[in-house]
Amino acid sequence: MTDKLIVEKRGNIALLTMNNPPANTWTEESLKALKALVEELNADRDIYSLVITGQGEKFFSAGADLNLFADGDRSVARDMARYFGEAFETLSQFRGVSIAAINGFAMGGGLEVALACDIRIAEEQSQMALPEAKVGLLPCAGGTQNLTMLVGEGWTKRMILCGERIKAVKAQEIGLVEEVVPQGQVLEKALELAANVAQQSPTAVASCKQLIQNNRTHHWDAGYILERELFVDLFFTEDQKEGVNAFLGKRAPEWKNR
Repeated sequence: MTDKLIVEKRGNIALLTMNNPPANTWTEESLKALKALVEELNADRDIYSLVITGQGEKFFSAGADLNLFADGDRSVARDMARYFGEAFETLSQFRGVSIAAINGFAMGGGLEVALACDIRIAEEQSQMALPEAKVGLLPCAGGTQNLTMLVGEGWTKRMILCGERIKAVKAQEIGLVEEVVPQGQVLEKALELAANVAQQSPTAVASCKQLIQNNRTHHWDAGYILERELFVDLFFTEDQKEGVNAFLGKRAPEWKNR
């Protein structure tokens, strides 16, 4: 692990803080560490959710350090694109629920890491943009694809092709974030939402997430079939029996994540 990512486990929640002042930018080291961390969390049966936020009050993350690309080295560009892509794709496929707690500016790769999460909550002062084209680049860590899925082509083109920066309220209005909270309250809200995840069966949540994201790459008809298959597959898990019997017995379930 790297000191650019601070990880804390709180019960069934993993809290990840991006810690690379002044703007919490991503580096090769931190991107590789993020990928390794998510893989580690996937193997930890006690972790059901992941909350990601930025250190400090001004920046969630400003994305990549542009000094990396100043000399036009194509090999560096190719490597960094791969590190960004692999890290954020791994995050997108996290077994549990990932929540971005946006506590300031989320720019470029900083917004892309939020887009790779399942849910985004932003503080009211936050601003978001994918400004890569202003410096002769493009979003290469899922931004063009994930933003389009969330807000449609129109707003994606306004943000990327026109370089439009949007504030938190507008982000909620267009579907980029799910909720806006007052300054200083986003982490509390994200942890509260993550705690709700622990009330659901983690095996059922993992299957539901797979189904919800299935329509990114498959037709609806395939999703209907997979839905029925995964429903039956849950009956091979301990959590299915525990959930039903806990409900019938009017007690809180004790999940095993298996």
